[in-house]
Amino acid sequence: MASEKPVTIAGGGIFGLSCAWELTRRGAPVRLFEARQIGAGSSGGTVGALAPHAPENWNDKKQVQLEALAGAADWWAGIAAAGETDPGYGRTGRLQPLAAATLPRIRDRIAAARRNWPEWARLEILDSPDAALIPESPDGLWLFDNLTARLNPRRALAALAAALRAAGAEVIEGTPAPDDTMIWATGAQGLAEFGGNGVKGQSALLRFDACDAPQVFAEALHIVPHGDGTVGIGSTSERESDGLGTDGQLDELIDLARRLCPALEGAEVIDRWAGLRPRARSRAPLVGAGRGGPGGSSRMAGSRSALAWPPPWPA
Repeated sequence: MASEKPVTIAGGGIFGLSCAWELTRRGAPVRLFEARQIGAGSSGGTVGALAPHAPENWNDKKQVQLEALAGAADWWAGIAAAGETDPGYGRTGRLQPLAAATLPRIRDRIAAARRNWPEWARLEILDSPDAALIPESPDGLWLFDNLTARLNPRRALAALAAALRAAGAEVIEGTPAPDDTMIWATGAQGLAEFGGNGVKGQSALLRFDACDAPQVFAEALHIVPHGDGTVGIGSTSERESDGLGTDGQLDELIDLARRLCPALEGAEVIDRWAGLRPRARSRAPLVGAGRGGPGGSSRMAGSRSALAWPPPWPA
């Protein structure tokens, strides 16, 4: 893909930077504009959980996300090599506590995973997991999958920006995109014109070295060990809030994380984050024509924050 005119992109979050990288590595000249700084929006949080959809009731959206998860290790390794910056990616798996009463349903889920997931991916019931963070389980049972991965959100964005600059793309911070920009990846703000909205979320970062331990998902809370000696926890989804700052709801999350994983008791809270995550009206990823319309040069791309990367585009 060669062109004298750069492809212009608005938005320095995971969506905009990933689009920029895919275009750049195919040979397109790229100029990416970020009105504030890289990761200023919802991509700059602390959690970084990349988890699969439930394997039953399989559909095209689940297949797209599965392909992204399966290809992520090589994709992020390429970015790390190109920009000489570690994105904090690791396929470390996930632990979830189980109640014995749910076992028939869970066995059906395991059978669905065998049908729909790659041969190397597994979903299994454990009665004695070996991990630095083990959530309390009512019946001494846990569900483990080895497909779930982690990403350090801020390091991943820095790695993408470094890879783009090393490859000759322009990454321009502190400058709004021009009106004739081709791809708009501007999060909740950009999604508003398509009927989407922003959902406030909060998360925190604790100092606790669990390194390559599986992440934990329990009581709708993500607890994600990172490779730098921290653990990200979150997040809330708040339809109503008193503002965009952190508040007592985050304190409740921190208390819940410590109750679920007593090893975190006393771990220092080193960062608190709050922001608006984009949410399409359908709650599904949204990519489509915008502003200039189908025949125009300007397009908009938006998604809810649960999109897994890399996008499963052909190499």
